[in-house]
Amino acid sequence: MSDIIKLLPDSVANLIAAGEVIQRPASVIKELVENAVDAGATSVKIYLKDAGRTLIQVIDNGCGMSDTDARLAFERHSTSKITEAADLFDLHTMGFRGEALASIAAAAQVELRTRRSESPLGTRIIISASQVESQEPDGCPPGTNMMIRNLFFNFPARRKFLKKDSIELSHILHEFERLALVNPDVEMMISHNDSVIHQLMKAPLKRRIGDLFGRTVEGQLLPVSTSTGIVTIEGFIGHPGNARRRGALQYLFVNGRNMRHPYFHKAVMSCYESLIRPDEQPNYFLNFTVDPSTIDVNIHPTKNEIKFEHEQSIWQIISAAVRETLGKFNVTPAIDFDAPDPGMPDIIPADVSSSPASIASLPHDGASTSYNPFTEGTVPSRFNWQREAGRATSDWEKLYDRFSAASPEPADTVSSILQPADVESPLLPPVPSRLTMQLKDRYILSPSREGLLIIDRYRAHVRVLFDDIYSRISSGDFSSQHLMFPETITLLPAQNVILDSIIDDVTAIGFDISFLGDNQWSILAVPSVVSGAGGAAVLQSIVDTVSEGIDESAADGLRRSMALAMARSSAIRAGQQMSEEECEHLLSRLFSLSTPARTPDGLPVISTLSLDEISSRLS
Repeated sequence: MSDIIKLLPDSVANLIAAGEVIQRPASVIKELVENAVDAGATSVKIYLKDAGRTLIQVIDNGCGMSDTDARLAFERHSTSKITEAADLFDLHTMGFRGEALASIAAAAQVELRTRRSESPLGTRIIISASQVESQEPDGCPPGTNMMIRNLFFNFPARRKFLKKDSIELSHILHEFERLALVNPDVEMMISHNDSVIHQLMKAPLKRRIGDLFGRTVEGQLLPVSTSTGIVTIEGFIGHPGNARRRGALQYLFVNGRNMRHPYFHKAVMSCYESLIRPDEQPNYFLNFTVDPSTIDVNIHPTKNEIKFEHEQSIWQIISAAVRETLGKFNVTPAIDFDAPDPGMPDIIPADVSSSPASIASLPHDGASTSYNPFTEGTVPSRFNWQREAGRATSDWEKLYDRFSAASPEPADTVSSILQPADVESPLLPPVPSRLTMQLKDRYILSPSREGLLIIDRYRAHVRVLFDDIYSRISSGDFSSQHLMFPETITLLPAQNVILDSIIDDVTAIGFDISFLGDNQWSILAVPSVVSGAGGAAVLQSIVDTVSEGIDESAADGLRRSMALAMARSSAIRAGQQMSEEECEHLLSRLFSLSTPARTPDGLPVISTLSLDEISSRLS
C-alpha cells in the first residue's frame, strides 16, 4: 500500500492560515497597523475603497525594509519579532507569529513599496495569491506602503458572505478605534471612498477617547490608577449615571495590546452592581502593564485572548482600584425612600389592588409612574395605603373573592397549557382555577399540567411585540407621531455609517430624523407604536441591532433587525408592575404564537419546573 500522508505546499498552507487570521477587511487593517507600530511608525494612514473589498492601503513612516526583507516577509513563519522559543515569554511587539502577511498575500492581490531611510532606493513587489509576479527597485519615500486589492478574490465563498459595505465599514471602524486607543502616541488617519472619517493627532489617552467618541464621553470619565508588584493599572471608567443598555465602550489593554478577558470584565462589573440597572453597562478603558513573562499571548492567531499567571490577584486589584475611584468621586447609590420594605416576600399576587403587601409596596400617594404596555391611561386612584392594608388584613377571606368570579375563557392554546392547580389545604381557601404570580417584577409563575411555568416577562413581551411589529413593517402599516420637543441622539462614528446606510428604511417605518453634525442626529417624529419607549432609545437599539448583522443573509434581514430592535426597546422592563389581567393577556398572546418558547434572537422565554423536580426538592 502506497503512502497517503503528504506535505502540503506552502500555497495551500497559507490558504488554510488565511482562514484563521484574515476573517474580514478589518482583520487586514489590524495586522498591517500592528506591523507599522512594531516598525516604529509615528504616523499611519489608511485608505479604503468599498469598505476594503476593492482596496485597503496602509502607509506608515516606520523603519521600512530592505529588498531581501521585503521578499522574505511574505514567507510563512518569517518574522523579525522573535528568534527563539524563549522570546515568546518576553514579547514587546504586537506581532510574532509570522503568519499575517503570508495569509494576506494568499487571499488578495498585494503591492508593497518600501524603503529604509538610509537607502537611496526602495523596492516594489507585486504578489497575487501567494505567487510573486515581480520585484524591482522603486523611488518611494522612507517607510512602507502596502496596498491590498480585491480581498478574497480567490475565495468566492468567503467574499460572497462578507456583509454589505456599511456593516464591514462598521467593523473596520471598531478595529480602528481599538488600535487608536492602544497607540495614543501615534498619529492616525482613516479615509473611506475619498472621505476622511478620522484624523487623530498624538494625544494623551483621555483626549484620544474624546477625539474618537466625542467630548461628551470624555467629560464623563473618572481616572483609575494603581500600581502593585503584580500589575499597574491606568485608565478611565465611566460615571454610573452614563451607563448604557447597549453599545457600552469597554476596552481592556495589556502591555499596549488589545485583549478580551471576560473574567476581568466581571471584576469591573461587580463594582457597579448597586449603582446601575441590571440591564445597563458602564464604559471603561483600562490598560494593564505586567511582566511579559507572566502572560501567554500565543493562544489564538488573532492574539486577542491572553492568559495571565496571576488572574485571581489581578481580579482583586481591579476591583479595589475601581471601587476606590467610585468612592473618591462620591459615586454612591441614591436612597429610595419609596422603595418597598426589603423584608417583604419576593412572590406577590400580580394584581396590585388585591394584596396588602402589594398595596404597601406602592408609593404613599398611590400614584404609579410605570409605563403600561397593554393599556393606555390607566392610573391607580389615590388612596390611604395604611387604611387599605389594615382593612384587607382584618378581612382576609375577601382577598380571594376575585378568584371565585367567572373569568373569560382563554384561547384554546392557553387552556391546553394553563391548567387548574390541584391543591387543597385546610388552612387556606381553594386555589383558583388559574393564578399568575410575579417574582421580583421580572418573572411570571403559573401552574400547568407539567408543573410550574416560569416565564421571563421581558422576553415574552419581546417575542409578542416582534411578531406584531414585523408584520406591520412588512405591510407598511406604520404611522408617525411628531414630537413636541425634538430628541437628540449622539452616535459613534461607526454607528453613523450604519444609520446613514439605512436612513431610507428608518424613515419608511415612521422616523423623521436629520443630521446635525458632530455625530448628532435630531429626531422629529417616531413610529406611533414605540412612542412610549423614547425615540432616541429605539433608534439607538435599531442601529446596534443592525450592526450585529442579525439574519443579514435573509432577504428581509433589515426588517427583522428593525423589528427586533423596536421590540426590545418597547418591551416592559424588570421592575415595572403588571396587573394579573395584563399578565394573562401577555400569556394569551404569547401562547397563540407559533414559536413562543424563544425570542427572535434565540433566547429562552419559558422554563418548566416539573412536578418531579418539585417533589424531589420537598422530599
